Amino acid sequence: MPIRILVKTTIGPVADDWHVGRFSLLTDHLRSLKDSSGGSHYDVAARDRRVNQEGDDTDLVQLAHAAYDQLWLIGADETGALTSGDVENVARFRRAGGAILLTRDHQDLGACLARLGALGATQHFQTANPDPEESHRRCDDLETPSISWPNYHSGANGDLQEISVTRPIHALMKTASGAAIRHLPAHPHEGSVGVPSALHQVGRVVAQGRSLTTGATFNLCVAVEERGMGRAVSDSSFHHFCDYNWNPRMGCPSFVNEPAGEGVLSSSDALDGTHRYVENIAAWLAGRI
Repeated sequence: MPIRILVKTTIGPVADDWHVGRFSLLTDHLRSLKDSSGGSHYDVAARDRRVNQEGDDTDLVQLAHAAYDQLWLIGADETGALTSGDVENVARFRRAGGAILLTRDHQDLGACLARLGALGATQHFQTANPDPEESHRRCDDLETPSISWPNYHSGANGDLQEISVTRPIHALMKTASGAAIRHLPAHPHEGSVGVPSALHQVGRVVAQGRSLTTGATFNLCVAVEERGMGRAVSDSSFHHFCDYNWNPRMGCPSFVNEPAGEGVLSSSDALDGTHRYVENIAAWLAGRI
């Protein structure tokens, strides 16, 4: 039976924004994955935020009642979208064994994720749960002065960044041969993730990037295995997953003004590492690897 995945943004269907339709290559790739008999590994629903009369997200209500096995939550809002009801619904889902991916953008974009208890504390923003290391609380990308920290510059949208995988190599970061994934989509201003003290025994950083501006090393991905909870992955930037970073010719919201690269289009295998990362996330959250 396919694993049921909800790919969910924290914004409504706003055309000129990072709505869930801008993650179509991600959802298509997950839907394309087949088992040995040709059946689908994953049944994927892609939804923007939609609320009931209490202001709670209706999909997260269903999530709490076992409608899905995994939640891929994309923090794309600037308004603090998650309500106390949403937070409890996500917590109920995880207590029942539901697995979750968290990802966001720069500065405070998606900062509502920090409300999700100890797991939310893996995500560092400027005003919500800032990085405990004070030296990290400074601008890294200097090309877009309207965007402040955390904003690590790993490269242009549409290009690839070379990443460093921590040892021992976690299942999230392995290729089919067992070697480490070496490249992920780049972004001019990546967010920040880490392992909070509450999770230091059950969470670990599994990959890091390096700024092309300052040479600073920053965390890209955290894996969490809490007793009595579903597995969790906390990722530093939804630009690792969106259409614009997998194929810049698909376009972006009008407020994006940095010049794009085309490294992801340079060869037919340029996105192999990215595809593997996505496949590993889905499989690891499902307990298959």
